[in-house]
Amino acid sequence: MDISKRANDQINYNNKKKSGSDFMYKDLRRSNCFNSDFSNSNFNHASFRGAQFKACNFFECTFESAEFVATNLKNSRFKQAKFENTIFDAVGLEGVDFEGATFKNVIFVVTDTSKAINLDLSNKEIKVFTEMPELEVSKWLESAVKGAMKNEYIKFARVLDTKEGEVSPISMMILLENFDEETLIKGFGILKKKIDKDFCTLSYIIQEIQTYKADGLI
Repeated sequence: MDISKRANDQINYNNKKKSGSDFMYKDLRRSNCFNSDFSNSNFNHASFRGAQFKACNFFECTFESAEFVATNLKNSRFKQAKFENTIFDAVGLEGVDFEGATFKNVIFVVTDTSKAINLDLSNKEIKVFTEMPELEVSKWLESAVKGAMKNEYIKFARVLDTKEGEVSPISMMILLENFDEETLIKGFGILKKKIDKDFCTLSYIIQEIQTYKADGLI
């Protein structure tokens, strides 16, 4: 596969009705949508990196293991939406309505949550970091992560690094909640050699390492 000719999942909708759509595993980076209706759609494992979804309706949508990174969601509505293992990183939430939404293990980092509506931050299933947290990892794990990022597909996904190119503390925190350090070091060694297709969320890395463990490779 010529990695310079990647399939593009980017969407650009204005005043469109797209309710009941399946966007699972879609890489929606840099999409630009305005006043469109996505109600009852599946966005599980989807990436909204650098996307603009303004004044859109996400009523009863699902966002399991979805990632919003540098996303502008101004005035969008997530009423009764379901978020699980979801990341909001540097997201614009001005006027965003979360009325009746449910959250399970959701992280907001470097995001002004005060501009959102009906977002209950007392919910124990929500973690808020006003700035990127510091997380010290061993030099062996850091080396394994940086080695894996030399794989072109992992590098393009941008799920392991910050915008400055450093190892992402949030990603490491999530990975260490799922695996011990030894498993991650071995897993990244395999990932570096085995990953040969595009992906867009950290959940893919987690699923691959789980598979390696189940197959006895780790």
